[in-house]
Amino acid sequence: MDTLFFAHRGSSHKYSENTRAAYLQAIDEGADGIECDVHLSMDGQVVCHHDPTVDRTSDASGLVAAYTLQQLKALDFTGVVPAEIPAEYGAENEQLLSLDELLELIEQRGKPVGLAVEIKHPSPYGLMLEDRVLQVLQAHHFDPETGKAGSAGQISVTLMSFEPNSLRYLGRTVNPKLLCQLMTEVNPAYLKELLDSGQVGRAAVYSVLYRSVAEGIELINAGGAGIIGSGVAWTRANEHLVRQWLDEGREARIWTVDRAADAQYLIELGVGELTSNRPVELRGELEQY
Repeated sequence: MDTLFFAHRGSSHKYSENTRAAYLQAIDEGADGIECDVHLSMDGQVVCHHDPTVDRTSDASGLVAAYTLQQLKALDFTGVVPAEIPAEYGAENEQLLSLDELLELIEQRGKPVGLAVEIKHPSPYGLMLEDRVLQVLQAHHFDPETGKAGSAGQISVTLMSFEPNSLRYLGRTVNPKLLCQLMTEVNPAYLKELLDSGQVGRAAVYSVLYRSVAEGIELINAGGAGIIGSGVAWTRANEHLVRQWLDEGREARIWTVDRAADAQYLIELGVGELTSNRPVELRGELEQY
């Protein structure tokens, strides 16, 4: 099977999302790639965490941006999926990672792995987040033309965002073929995520979402983002457009694909990469089709 399977926030069905254990499990069980989300901490460190706040994922509350990296590491991020963590996957206080630490972890495993980094907006630090992400990647031998990183070039990096301005900014130095424009339906979960960031009201959020999708379509059409990163529902609702992009030679990485029926539909559509909470199990189910 030529399809590539990315582990959504690591193997997040087995261990809590975006933790050392989830990432290592994904690598060890053979996922083709890992998807992670990043924010900036109060001391300017690029932290692997999905939500703008730690309320849902830890034993504390407040914005990620209100904590230093050291303070974040003192929190317990293992409660989303309570599971006994093997000693080789780290202690409880080693589960939250910076992007720098995640890159080191992948490199130590010695396997070729894709790393899809989602840059989360809105951010109180604005485009400083993009600058810091690039600085961390460059420290790990990132080639902005090919996307290869790591001392042996075994890590294949792509950068993603729902915010077209983020990708436009990154496109000044990074090959657009490595940039993924994320798109989704305006749904309650994503609306809540943006509202929880504390920076925009409900009306503004709807405006931002619709603008982002419209501008994202324009960015893909203009060649500013070479990877289509739409959700399953958006892909089904806009199949004609996705099919057109694929026919024009663009790549697609669709999320979050946990059902074999969805995966089969996307593969038949011509999608080459699927992001899943259960990537290895999903691949096994598809092989039975």
